Amino acid sequence: MSAAAYAAMVCAGAAAWLTVDRDAAARRATLLFVDGEGVDGGRGADGWAAWRRWRVGVVLRMRRLRGEWLCLPVAGVLAVLGDSVLPLIGGAVAVPLVRRRLRARERARAAERRAGGVVALCGAAAGELRSGAQPVQALLAASVATGGLGEAEALVVAAARFGGEVPEALRQAAREPGREGLAGLAACWRVAVDGGAGLAAGLDRLEAALRAEREQREGLRAQLAGVWSTVVVLALLPVLGLAMGWALGADPLRVLLHTPAGLGCLAVGGLLEGAGLWWAGRIVRKGMGT
Repeated sequence: MSAAAYAAMVCAGAAAWLTVDRDAAARRATLLFVDGEGVDGGRGADGWAAWRRWRVGVVLRMRRLRGEWLCLPVAGVLAVLGDSVLPLIGGAVAVPLVRRRLRARERARAAERRAGGVVALCGAAAGELRSGAQPVQALLAASVATGGLGEAEALVVAAARFGGEVPEALRQAAREPGREGLAGLAACWRVAVDGGAGLAAGLDRLEAALRAEREQREGLRAQLAGVWSTVVVLALLPVLGLAMGWALGADPLRVLLHTPAGLGCLAVGGLLEGAGLWWAGRIVRKGMGT
C-alpha cells in the first residue's frame, strides 16, 4: 500500500511539473538568476553568475520537454510496481500517439488564434477606411495592428505596394488553417476595386459573419465539453478499479502482468479502451464538423 501511494505521488508530481506554465517559470528564472545584480557584489560574483547561468539553462531545457514524455515515468513506475517490462513497452508505444494528439490540439488552438486575428483585421481595416485611408494603407495598418495576415503579410504587402494582385495574395493566405476568412476579404477587395462598391461596408458584413461563425463554434465546443468530461471519466474507470484493488490488499498489477488470464484481460481491455476513445473522439469531431 505504501509503494502504491508513493507511486501515485510521483506520478502526480510529474504531471503537475509537465503541465505548469514553463514560459512563466523561465521568465522568473531569468529575472531572478540573470538580472539579479547585487546578489553578491564582492568576491565570488563570477561564481554566482555561473551558477545563475546554469540554473537558467536547466529551466530552459525543462521548457523543451513535451507532455507526451510523461508516459515514460508513469510506465517506469508501473514497471517497477508490477515487476514487468510490459508497462515500459506500452509507455514507449504511447509516446508517439500522445504526441500526435497534443500536436493536433496545438494546431487547432493556433487555427483559432489565426481566425480571431482575421476577424480583428476586418474590423481594423474598416475603421482605417472610414478614417480616410486608402485601401492598401488601411490593409497594411490593420495587419500591423492585429497580425491578421500572419506569415502571409510579406506576400500581401508586396502585392499591394508593387501593383500585384492583392485578392490573389489574400486567397493564397486563406489556405492556411484558421485564415479561411481572408478569402472573403479577397472577394470584398475584388468587388470594391472592380465595381466601385464600398469596401468598408463589405468588411463590416464580413466581420459580422466571421464573428458569428466563431461564436457558433465556441458555443458548440462548450456544449461538447460535457461529453468529453464523460469520456475522460469513463476512460479512467479501469485506473480506479486498480486503485480499489490496491486498497483492498490485492496485487492487480501482478495478476495482470504475470498470469495468462490477466494478460488476456489486459489485451482485451486495452483494445476496448482504445476503440472506445477512438469512437468517442470520432463522434465529437463529427459533431464539430471537422
